[in-house]
This record gives sequence, structure tokens and C-alpha cells, in this order.
Amino acid sequence: MMESGVPVCHTCGVHVGLNGNGEPFVACHDCNFPICKTCFDYELKEGRKACLRCGNPYDENLLDDAEKASGDRSTMAAHMDKSQDAGIHARHISSVSALDSEAQVPPEQLMEDKPAADAFQPLSTVIPIPKSRLAPYRTVIIMRLIILGLFFHYRVTNPVDSAFALWLTSVICEIWFAFSWVLDQFPKWYPINRDTYIDRLSARYEREGEPSELAAVDFFVSTVDPLKEPPLITANTVLSILALDYPVDKVSCYVSDDGAAMLSFESLVETADFARKWVPFCKKFSIEPRAPEFYFSQKIDYLKDKVQPSFVKERRAMKRDYEEFKIRINALVAKAQKTPEEGWTMQDGTPWPGNNTRDHPGMIQVFLGYSGARDIDGNELPRLVYASREKRPGYQHHKKAGAENALVRVSAVLTNAPFILNLDCDHYVNNSKAVREAMCFLMDPEVGRDVCYVQFPQRFDGIDRSDRYANRNTVFFDVNMKGLDGIQGPVYVGTGCVFNRQALYGYGPPSMPSLSKSSSSSCSWCGCCSCCCPGKKAPKDPSELYRDAKREELDAAIFNLREIDNYDDYERSMLISQRSFEKTFGLSSVFIESTIMENGGVAESANPSTLIKEAIHVISCGYEEKTEWGKEIGWIYGSVTEDILTGFKMHCRGWRSIYCMPLRPAFKGSAPINLSDRLHQVLRWALGSVEIFLSRHCPLWYGFGGDRLKWLQRMAYINTIVYPFTSLPLIAYCTLPAICLLTGKFIIPTLSNLASVLFLGLFLSIIVTAVLELRWSGVSIEDLWRNEQFWVIGGVSAHLFAVFQGFLKMLAGIDTNFTVTAKAAEDAEFGELYIVKWTTLLIPPTTLLIINMVGVVAGFSDALNKGYEAWGPLFGKVFFSFWVILHLYPFLKGLMGRQNRTPTIVVLWSVLLASVFSLVWVRINPFINTVDSTTVAQTCTSIDC
Repeated sequence: MMESGVPVCHTCGVHVGLNGNGEPFVACHDCNFPICKTCFDYELKEGRKACLRCGNPYDENLLDDAEKASGDRSTMAAHMDKSQDAGIHARHISSVSALDSEAQVPPEQLMEDKPAADAFQPLSTVIPIPKSRLAPYRTVIIMRLIILGLFFHYRVTNPVDSAFALWLTSVICEIWFAFSWVLDQFPKWYPINRDTYIDRLSARYEREGEPSELAAVDFFVSTVDPLKEPPLITANTVLSILALDYPVDKVSCYVSDDGAAMLSFESLVETADFARKWVPFCKKFSIEPRAPEFYFSQKIDYLKDKVQPSFVKERRAMKRDYEEFKIRINALVAKAQKTPEEGWTMQDGTPWPGNNTRDHPGMIQVFLGYSGARDIDGNELPRLVYASREKRPGYQHHKKAGAENALVRVSAVLTNAPFILNLDCDHYVNNSKAVREAMCFLMDPEVGRDVCYVQFPQRFDGIDRSDRYANRNTVFFDVNMKGLDGIQGPVYVGTGCVFNRQALYGYGPPSMPSLSKSSSSSCSWCGCCSCCCPGKKAPKDPSELYRDAKREELDAAIFNLREIDNYDDYERSMLISQRSFEKTFGLSSVFIESTIMENGGVAESANPSTLIKEAIHVISCGYEEKTEWGKEIGWIYGSVTEDILTGFKMHCRGWRSIYCMPLRPAFKGSAPINLSDRLHQVLRWALGSVEIFLSRHCPLWYGFGGDRLKWLQRMAYINTIVYPFTSLPLIAYCTLPAICLLTGKFIIPTLSNLASVLFLGLFLSIIVTAVLELRWSGVSIEDLWRNEQFWVIGGVSAHLFAVFQGFLKMLAGIDTNFTVTAKAAEDAEFGELYIVKWTTLLIPPTTLLIINMVGVVAGFSDALNKGYEAWGPLFGKVFFSFWVILHLYPFLKGLMGRQNRTPTIVVLWSVLLASVFSLVWVRINPFINTVDSTTVAQTCTSIDC
């Protein structure tokens, strides 16, 4: 029964055993998924009668035999002592089982098998939002839709003839806002929470006295310019990875230096040396977080829960060692401020290969690891690898996406972990068990097989208490992402994400339905059922059919390559070439073999002495030419927001993603907290969305073949690419109140009783929707208000420029850059918050503020001149103007700084534009009807004087 040829159960880890004919027990004859008889019986007991892998129902004869055996066992079990009931995997009933009829399990073994019952439990669970909170929320959304329909009916059927252009502009803007609200609201229809069970994960995959069976993880850390991305911050990120609460032989950290800077390399050398002291200290005392800069700067009682007498002494010594480490890093940074004329030279006297950042060879250096230096206690450390891909003139390098793809190939050659976790260089591991949290989903047989990635929310340090510019993005991460998790999963946000390597290679999920089927097992609208959204499927376009055919060809090739170890080197190379793998993955047989190893690990055919040479080869600048890299596999090219595009492609293939929100944030990073830098960050995101909108990957028309992308998920992706265009109606709508005040016109006619009820109902529905959303999400009202304010600030500045720049770049090939020049700050705490930097992004919102303030003054002056009857119409105009000013108030505070210092050029440009606009408006005055002189003359002659 324990022969080496018998497969191991995928659920509990024991051998599957033999059936009555002496052959290995097989539950599913379609996919031969390995599961033991005991686990199989437990699945039936729980009501699951379909295979965990392929989803096909079990054979009826097998089910009948299991039910009969279950009845016999229940009869015999009544005569057995209750103390022998040791759980699911206890073999105390083996005397009546065909599997174990020859041996009785001793009581000691029963006691040892007790914990296995907990290990068999699910590793995660879905916690739905209570109906008492969700039902009123959905009801109000429907009511708001109905009110919006009645509101637009009134607006369209009641034009304002005296200000027709203003009325028409306002109606168009309001229709667009309603469309944007629908795109944003309905993907939040099925919000869920999730919980994980790390103890069960350990019980299942980390048995005492046996090697850990947890999956290996390759970490990617990307950096470009060490003078803009401080090496000390990158070092803290690397140290927090190396000190994870995870088996050291399962962790490999790859640092991509896309700037080929000697400063980054030397800093990593120092980091590797300091890790020999830092890692054992973290694991000995279980400290959090495990990034030294942030651990030592905590303003908490660091003695809490610490019982070891040596802790205080060792902590002081470690803090001193870290300060010395900081001094060495700072010295390297100071030295790198001025580059020698002859370039940098390494310690052995040879020139640094990366002296020319645009023309240099690929570089790889392995620190620590299996054969590298050990920690001060003599224990093994995780592998740390420095990589800088080759760059040559005339080649497209694709910035961050290209660097990530290079790391995918390097890691596949050297370690080939089945899962990849990527982090920005300024995002450190705040929760040492974060990887275990992700593994509760990815290593769960029932959940993980169709999961392409597990996304963690972004959390930040160093943000001002009021979060003036909504840097935390709380509404997005705590509301929108929870909603998406109930459909097909959250979008990929660029960092803090654990990938299934197979999903990055462009493969579909194991349970993906055949493209020839006329219907799928889940609803194409929400993914929840197969009956709530009937309707015909969209026909496939020819390009989609071609891509599906190529993907099926690739899957067929993988099936044949699973027996690749049975071929010699010549046959292996011929098979790989024959199946067009080289056209997909590039000219590297070692890498191609790694792509078919679903459970990871370096191919047995790989020669360890040549792996570094092969790794250098796969990061050469010409490796991706005429391959599918950046098109169908890896990080996708074509946008500065490659994260959205990459996740979108995976969801289009039928994968789903998971949103993981542990109580202790998994990762923390830094965010730009001053106004100009924040606007530039938003500009980059919006520009990426415009690029996707103008590309072939636009969610409006891409990925309809196969019906693998759920409709609500598609709606969410459409929202991510059209939101920058809201800047056009938004800036027009924010200008309307000032125009109304300056001209005496208004966009709404005199209200009737019915119209008053409609307006009141609309405002109440907006307020109630927000309140109910806060109720189920737990977000504070301050966070919601900050989000609304910055939606307006970003919309009338960064989003507007993104639309302009995106069209210039995509249609005319002109790449426009908006530069930022910094000024110094004198404030100590949150000093960067008060830095004022000149940028053209500041001009539109400043102009809006000025003209609305001028409009309010002009409106009150006019009302004073006209008398009491003018105050009623003035109220509505001033209300909308104050709405604009209140939303732009954080911008005004940021513009003034703590000491009311504003760049003179900003004031000059804004005043100039506002003055010119006002003068031109007075001169044209388009809302006063032109009087025909002939009509006036005829009127005068008809008067009987």
C-alpha cells in the first residue's frame, strides 16, 4: 500500500491506497485527480459529488459502493469504543474497509492523526455582507436609477430658452455623470469579505518532522534610479522579504535594477551582509514589521508581549548595527552624487558594465541562498539575486513591464517558483505572514486552481492625518475592490500581488469551459449563477478565433511535453521547436521546459553550471523579438499602467482573482503627499487609461470571445479607462455656476412642485446611497468626502491633461511631458505636504476657483442693486458655485501652503486667463438676444405719440 508507485493524495498528503483489485484508487477517471479513499468519503459526506479538479461528476458505481460502505461502517462503528473516534484520517474503521482489511491501526497512530482533521478543513471562507445591510443598499440604487430617469425626462422636456446653450451643456454633462455613476456603482453589487485560516495551512503542509510542502515564491522588487528611489528604502523592502515567516528554501528575492546603477549594486551587497544579522533577530523575537527603518521608528511599547530576558540587549545592539548600516548606505549615496568622467570602477579595478545606462550587457549576481553566506547563527538564508537586463540602442525596452518580464524569465531559469509576488521598491512587507495569507487561496484545491493572482490592498505610511489629497484611496481599496471580489476578482494594481506563474504564461485556467460549448456553467453577468441572465452570446470576431486557436495549440503542446523527461536532448529540442514554443516564449529550451512545470522547480535536464549563462541569455535585449512577450504572455505592453492591462488579459482568459485583506496590512508603502506630486501620479494613471482606451485592448470591444469575462467585471474595466474623459464635462459643469452668476441666467427653469420633489428625491438618494455604502464597507465619512473632493480636483487638472496628452501620443506620436520643479520646505512634520511646485496642472483648477469667487461677488452685487426679488434666483446659483469651491478647497490649501506662499507664475496665469475669459464674455454676451434694428424702427413708427 505504501509503494513508491502509488500517488499521493492532493488533499491530505497520504498515499491514495489500493482498491479491491490491488490497483491505485482512482476517484475521477476523467482527469485522474489523486485523492485517497478517506478524503473521497469525506467529500461525499459533505455533499460534493464532483471532481475537485475537472468538475465532472464521479462515476455512479463508485458513488453506490461508497454509500454502501458508509452504511456498513456506521453499523460497525456503533460497537466500537467512542474514544477511538479520532477524526477523518483515523483508520479505526479499517477492519471493515476493503482498503485496510489486513491491518489494524494502533492507538498511538490514531492520536498522531488527530490534527489531520483540522488540516482537511477549507483554508479560507467567504463572508457575505449581511442582507440587513446589503438589501437596503441595492434598493436605494434601484430607486436612484428610477429617479434619475424621471429627472432627465424633466430636464429634457423643460429647456431654458433664455439660456439654451447653458441648459444644453448642463444636460449633456449630467447625462455623462449619470453614465459614469452607473459604471462605478453596479460592479459593487456583490461585495464580499474573506477570511483565511493560516493554522490549517500549516497543519496541512507543514507536518512536524517532515520537510515543508508549502509552495515556493519568487519575489520581484523593481528599481530604476537610486537617486530618486533611495537605496535605503529599497534595502528595507529586501530585508523585510528575507525575514518573512516562511521556509527559507521557499523564498527567492530578485531585485531588478533597470538603471544599471553601481549604487544599487553596492547597496545590495551591504544589504546582503546586514541580512545575516537582521533575519535571525526577526525570527528569534517575532518582531513586526521586519523592515528595520519602520520597526525602530515605531512609537509603541516595543517590550509588549516580549518575555526573553535578552531581548532588550539584543535590540539595542541591532539598532546600533542598523544605524551603522545606514551610515554605509548614506556614504554610498553621497559618493554617487557626482559621476567620475571615466565612469565607475569596481573594487577589482574593472569598469562598471553599466556606466552607459542605455548601452550595457545583462548582469546577474546571486547573493546568499543555498550555497551562499549563512546568517550569524549558521542557518540558511533565502536566495537574493541582483539582475539588470541588457540594453542596447534601437531596442524597445518597455520600462517597468519589460523589466518585470525579464525577471519572470530569470527566475524561471534559476528557481522557477510556481508563484510570483511583485513589490515596488518602496513597499515593504508589513505582515510577515502575508505570503501564508495568499497561500490559503492559491494552495487550496477547491479555490486556487482558477485563481490567477491574489491582490492585497495598498496601505501607506507618512500621510498627513486628514489625508488632504486622498492618498490612501480608501474608497477604492475598501469599497470598489470588495465589490469586484464578489464578481470575478479585483483588478491588479501594480504591487502587493501574488501571481500564479502559469497565468502569466498566457494559459487558461484548468476548469475553463470548452469554447465550443453553447453555454457556460456560470452567469456571464455576475458569475454567480447560470439562470439569472439569459441571452445570446456575442459572436466571436476573427481575431479572437485566431487567438483561441493559437492558445489551444499551445495547450496541446504542453500536454505532449509533460512526458518530456522520457526524451533525449535531441528529441526534446525537436519537440519544443516543432510545437512552436520558441515563437511564443523565445529561444531558450531551459526556460520553455520550466513553463510546463506547474508545481515549479528547476528542470532536471538543466545543467546547474550553465544556469547563470542561460539566465543572462533570457534577459538579452533581443530575446523578446518575434515572440508573444508583452502581447499575450507576461506583463502586457502598450500602456504606462501595465498593471490594469495585465490583469484584464487574465480575466479575459477566464481566470478569477482574489482580494485578501488581513487585519494587519500585508504591505505598506510611501505616497506623494504634496499637491503637485500627487497630481502627477494621478496624471500617469489617467494617461495609462487613455492609452488603453485607444488600443486594441479596450474593454469596450476586446475579449468578447468565449464569454469568459463577466459583464459586471467588464463594466468595471470600462470604468477604469473612461474616467479621464469625465474631465471634459466636469470642467464645463464647474464653469457653469460662475457664468450664471456673471450673466444673470440659470440652467434650470422656475421649478414646479413636481420638479421640486424630483430634485429633493435625487439629492436624498445620493445621500442615502453614500450612507448605506459607508455602513456595509466600514469606510468613514471623512474618507468618502476626501475622495469626492479629489475626484473633482484630479478631474479638472490631471485627467484633463491626460486626455490631451493621450491623444497627442497615440494619434500624432507626440510625447508631451509636464515637468515639475521642486522648492524647499521648512516644516519638520509632514514638511513635504507644504512644498509648492510649479506645474501646468495647477492652472485649470486655480482658474476655476477665481472665476467662481468672482461670480459669487458679482452675483451678490447684482442682487443688492436689483432688490429683494433677485435674492431667490441668486440662492440656486450661489449654491452650485459654493459646491465647486468646497470641492476645490483642499487644492486651495495646497496652493497656499502653510505660509500662504504661491508661485507667482500660477497666480499670474490664473488671473490672466480669468480676466481674458470675463472680458471676452462681456464683449460677446451670447445669452442676450440680438435685437433687429428694422424691428425696432417698425415698433417706434407704430406708436401713436
